[in-house]
Amino acid sequence: MTISYDKFGLKEVINASGKMTILGVSKVAENVLTAQRFGGEHFFEMSELSSQTGAYLAKLLEVEDAQIVSSASAGIAQSVAAIIGEGSVYHAYHPYTDRIKKREILLPKGHNVDYGTPVEVMVNLGGGQVVEAGYANGCSAEQMEMMITENTAAILYIKSHHTVQKSMLTVAEAAAVAEKYQVPLIVDAAAEEDLYRYSKAGADLVIYSGAKAIEGPSSGLVIGRKKYIEWVRLQGKGIGRAMKIGKENILGLTQAVEDRLEHGSETGDSMKERLTPFIEALNQIDGLKATMVQDGAGRDIYRASVKVLDQSAKAVIAALKAEDPAIYTREYQANNGIIEFDIRAVNEREMEKIITRLKEIM
Repeated sequence: MTISYDKFGLKEVINASGKMTILGVSKVAENVLTAQRFGGEHFFEMSELSSQTGAYLAKLLEVEDAQIVSSASAGIAQSVAAIIGEGSVYHAYHPYTDRIKKREILLPKGHNVDYGTPVEVMVNLGGGQVVEAGYANGCSAEQMEMMITENTAAILYIKSHHTVQKSMLTVAEAAAVAEKYQVPLIVDAAAEEDLYRYSKAGADLVIYSGAKAIEGPSSGLVIGRKKYIEWVRLQGKGIGRAMKIGKENILGLTQAVEDRLEHGSETGDSMKERLTPFIEALNQIDGLKATMVQDGAGRDIYRASVKVLDQSAKAVIAALKAEDPAIYTREYQANNGIIEFDIRAVNEREMEKIITRLKEIM
């Protein structure tokens, strides 16, 4: 059997956007495909597979326990449900019961963002009620504290380039507030590269996307304190049933984490080296002015930032997508006339195609 773009009438895609869900997130390595194939060809006691891979990953990541879920979004919903239910099987079967009043999930206002779906949708799915602290342009530890009530179930912190970066309390400061008021801290670090940092900063649960920085299959990973992870695991009897993950991807993600810890990801220096000739070529195109910029959230990720001088950046973006291969870019600053190119998943041949297409468009 032959699989191809043509078989399904699909366009080829050059992903200069980054690790984005709308494009399938990441390519997976041969080791990961091998692990997925082993999973697909064998049977397991699924509860044992879940707990044993969790224990294996917990040891690698220096935490008490871990649970593989279907996505980072599922990780948010199930973590919220877990904290609200506190290990109650009744709650797992009746997640929205009126018997439980302690449902407030506190997060900075600037963290209540739309990352493809609003954060509050996943909180609500888990049975939580969003309470915002601070303002759109910042949140301090003091502003966080003043919103805590007897019904606060947890603090949620979103570590993402989508969120407000200025005047924001740190994870460690949020952890200090959580500890002071004896409520757990959940950190959504979906696309983050560092798999140790947030647990060590004091988070009780940390959520990662398996398919983004880890470059695994479609999956999510929740790590942290054993009691809370056991409560997350219990959600498989409740809302987690609609979010279950297959054996193939459990084993694939486990292998991807192991590979990532052994080999790391592309360094910022490597990105800068690959970007230099690309930016030079872009600056040879009339109507474009390209520079190198670092990721807005401070990660060791570098991109080409291209100012479109003589026409609409949105029109250029649309033209890049229109042909085959479709070229996808980062569009967050299109209203300012800027297009960003993330080259982590772009090879030299694809860079040449991007340059050729831009010459045609301009």
